[in-house]
Amino acid sequence: MTDHALLLVNLGSPASTQVADVRSYLNQFLMDPYVIDLPWPVRRLLVSLILIKRPEQSAHAYASIWWDEGSPLVVLSKRLQQAMKKEWSHGPVELAMRYGEPSIETVLTRLAEQGFKKVTLAPLYPQFADSTVTTVIEEAKRVVRAKSLKMQFSVLQPFYDQPEYLSALVESVRPHLEQPYDHLLLSFHGLPERHLHKLDPTGKHCLKDDCCMTAPAEVLATCYRAQCIHSAAAFAKRMGIADGKWSVSFQSRLGRAKWIEPYTEAHLDELAAKGVKKLLVMCPAFVADCIETLEEIGDRGAEQFKEAGGEELILIPCLNDDPNWAKELNRLCERAPLML
Repeated sequence: MTDHALLLVNLGSPASTQVADVRSYLNQFLMDPYVIDLPWPVRRLLVSLILIKRPEQSAHAYASIWWDEGSPLVVLSKRLQQAMKKEWSHGPVELAMRYGEPSIETVLTRLAEQGFKKVTLAPLYPQFADSTVTTVIEEAKRVVRAKSLKMQFSVLQPFYDQPEYLSALVESVRPHLEQPYDHLLLSFHGLPERHLHKLDPTGKHCLKDDCCMTAPAEVLATCYRAQCIHSAAAFAKRMGIADGKWSVSFQSRLGRAKWIEPYTEAHLDELAAKGVKKLLVMCPAFVADCIETLEEIGDRGAEQFKEAGGEELILIPCLNDDPNWAKELNRLCERAPLML
């Protein structure tokens, strides 16, 4: 038996579309200090207020995109896990969710009980953010300490600019761009601006597109917005899409804090006002379709675009369990550096 396990980690999902399950999931997610980075008493008060109405609203949204097999994010992540079993030759391929089940703690504990001492931890996020990558790593550290596990971890690094990721993205999206269209929008998940400011080693974050493209390495390493802009520009260059034919925006804003711009909701209206009739949208911050892609963009975004004067919004699927993506992801995981 080989002795090196691969652990894929995605965000997670409620156990069902029942309001109680959605509330439990949102509570775990929003109380993570890497998601809402406020002092615990303030965070607890804010989350308690959010949980008054949000679970019912979110439960309705989840129900609108839920599959017979369960949450699309979980189902697609499991399919990717199966595809990765054909690629990873060093041991088992496991799947965990940062929030909900199967938890990182459950899976790592089981691997330890089976005698595995080497694990490649693969957060499935192309771009770096504390609220995605860091929280996965810190949760793994917490489990190791709490359970006194004897494990070594290699950790997949953010792969926003890696040839393997870009190649898989291009090949996945290419068939969808063969149809006539007016504009391609790359909609990334948003973040509060303060998340980026606090990680900036220079203290000079301006969060402008031109600066994002010329950011020095020390800034680019932790600047989520700059990494998104780099991903988009590299993808457009590989696809040969002309400037002006594509743009970038940021979705899923929550609360009153200033988030990185431009906001996807506002940008959809702007594109329609400029005469864009057929709009293609891809979401490169996600490797698996989920509520943010299927419901927020595919349903609500499409409706908003039409109301603003557009004719058709077509959501391009994420990488999901594409066999080529599994091959390229395996290459990325193979060279993940030893970190923990």
